[in-house]
Amino acid sequence: MTITIIGGGLAGCEAAWQALRKGCKVVLYDMKPVSFSPAHNSENLAELVCSNSFRSDDAESAVGLLKEEMRRCDSLIMNVAEKCKVPAGKALAVDRELFAREITSILHDHPDIEIVREEISTIPEPGKDPIILATGPLTSEKLTDSLIKLTGRERLAFYDAIAPIVDVESLNMDVVYSKSRYDDGPGDYLNCPFDKEKYLAFINELEKAEYVPLKDFEKPKYFEGCLPIEVINSRGEDTLRFGPMKPVGLPDPRTGKDPYAVVQLRQENKEKLTYNMVGFQTKLTYKEQQRIFRMIPGMENAVFVRYGSIHRNTFICSPELLLPTLEFRKRNDLILAGQLSGVEGYVESAAMGLLAGINSVRKINGLPATVPPAETALGALVRHLTESDPARFQPSNVNFGLFPPWEKKVPKRLRGQKRKEAGLAALQIWMEQAGL
Repeated sequence: MTITIIGGGLAGCEAAWQALRKGCKVVLYDMKPVSFSPAHNSENLAELVCSNSFRSDDAESAVGLLKEEMRRCDSLIMNVAEKCKVPAGKALAVDRELFAREITSILHDHPDIEIVREEISTIPEPGKDPIILATGPLTSEKLTDSLIKLTGRERLAFYDAIAPIVDVESLNMDVVYSKSRYDDGPGDYLNCPFDKEKYLAFINELEKAEYVPLKDFEKPKYFEGCLPIEVINSRGEDTLRFGPMKPVGLPDPRTGKDPYAVVQLRQENKEKLTYNMVGFQTKLTYKEQQRIFRMIPGMENAVFVRYGSIHRNTFICSPELLLPTLEFRKRNDLILAGQLSGVEGYVESAAMGLLAGINSVRKINGLPATVPPAETALGALVRHLTESDPARFQPSNVNFGLFPPWEKKVPKRLRGQKRKEAGLAALQIWMEQAGL
């Protein structure tokens, strides 16, 4: 028996690995290089198209706990991310090209997987062997149409914006300084400091700028955790400097004081040749990005390796359509993984791939599918996907608001620690019971 996986992103690759490590045969379909989505340009699997950050690595944060749970489940994505990481303060960030090459090489060299470079335009008919659908937020139009026919539901969509990347040699290091928020001494981020006059001039140009127009049929439904800077700016004069341009904890070493606002740049690769503009997702035209972003202090002559852009994000109404095992209610041979299910973020997408892989193996072996405990970050995401109000369902990152309420009052300063302890204890029991 063979597990079929459609989609070679983070979720598909993680699902494949979980199946392979348990001795199963896998056929993985990926449409690149036959066809590319608007946001992809590499032939490699597991291409990171937005940020290069997997966010906080602190296990007392929700996403940090999720990463630790995945590591304990022998996650391919987490293992390779550790090998390819670049300095990013308390976050886990990677050299994205090295990361994708390593994932591709590991899977390509495994004897029990067949990687087929072919676009799948329709969901395969039901069969005995499990099928994992992990085509991501940019699922092709034809496959999306096939999914609509299966679910009987109209697709939902919002626009996920990508931040620009700059060449570090083009920055004015007499102005830009190294520092991570609240850390003593130089840090892993580069900071471009604004005074009030330059900040007001910058946001004024943002208001007047030209943007890539949406098609007549497109209705943007932005994810609040990844808003374009122009959308944030439209909400008020100070919203950017209380958001992605927050200067608190980043004093300029030349003055000893926090700037009025700051743009942070995060290392993209191990060689420190390129940096991405943290939180600067945008739908500005390329010409306007060059003009306006060169108003940022220290970036007057910035060379952009990649401009920001937007892309469609498609996901299903999981509370109506999925079981907690990630199986479709209408077809238990079909398992959904990744962002298409309604999770948001690299780690969350890979985590759903991990669960899909685990349950596909159990189905192959004639065992019932398993659901991680609600106390775990994995289980909290499953609860979001399957227990949310369908009328208000939106993509979400993992956060402690998705976890079960406290049975007893816990001091705020101890909540992260208690979530970590309860989550990892519950994970251990689940892993033992599931034979992981």
